[in-house]
Amino acid sequence: MGESKKNQVKQQFARNAQKYVTSPKHAKGEDLDWLVSNSEADSNMKVLDIATGGGHVANALAPLVQHVTAYDLTPEMLSAAERFIGGNGHTNVNYIKGDAEKLPFEDEAFDRVTCRIAAHHFTDVPAFTAEALRVVKPGGKLLLIDNASPEQDHLDQFYNEIEKLRDPSHVRAWKKSEWIHLIESTGFRIEMSVCFPKPFPFKDWCERAGLPLAEREALANKLLQSPEEIRDFFSIYSDEQGELAGFSGESVYIQAIRPK
Repeated sequence: MGESKKNQVKQQFARNAQKYVTSPKHAKGEDLDWLVSNSEADSNMKVLDIATGGGHVANALAPLVQHVTAYDLTPEMLSAAERFIGGNGHTNVNYIKGDAEKLPFEDEAFDRVTCRIAAHHFTDVPAFTAEALRVVKPGGKLLLIDNASPEQDHLDQFYNEIEKLRDPSHVRAWKKSEWIHLIESTGFRIEMSVCFPKPFPFKDWCERAGLPLAEREALANKLLQSPEEIRDFFSIYSDEQGELAGFSGESVYIQAIRPK
């Protein structure tokens, strides 16, 4: 599945690169503010932002640190990120194309490794986590944000299913418990885990992924016709015309340190 899925990811984000730069969900948010405020960024730090996407984490940290490496699988995303970050006047960022699961960097090269709203597209999350540990310095930290699936298996399955219907390059959103177990098993020590409610306005969510109208309507029907328990859990709601307006999920911020 690995290489074909990665090609799918590249195609998906190549088509929609600029949308991720301008997306309010990516450009702003309590989770991004939280990451920056807890990064303890200083002017001596070197940061690696894995799967930089529209470049919002790299852009936010660039004025605070010595250097940021913006790293992404998709050349079109990197170009969009470079236009955005360079347009804001930041010159201490370089842009490198590559795979999150095979980092082309030396051991212990970075003070911070960040990854925001991207890991649900990775085909081998344990490889990504192991590589993050390898390239961060002892005493350095991994700052991870991603959409989190519910702990209950049937709700987890439903959430990941609708994400794949909306965006075929989606692999899997992990449960919070899975993330904590994996990160600690890899060799990090968890310092902090914080959950954020994540509203999904349906129209914007679909348009950002470039979902065709017929598929969008089928997905809306699936959400609206889901069992009451699922509608309640995800706060699925309609507008005055009875059309699907949106639903709510959750994202998680996990901060972990590589022991000295």
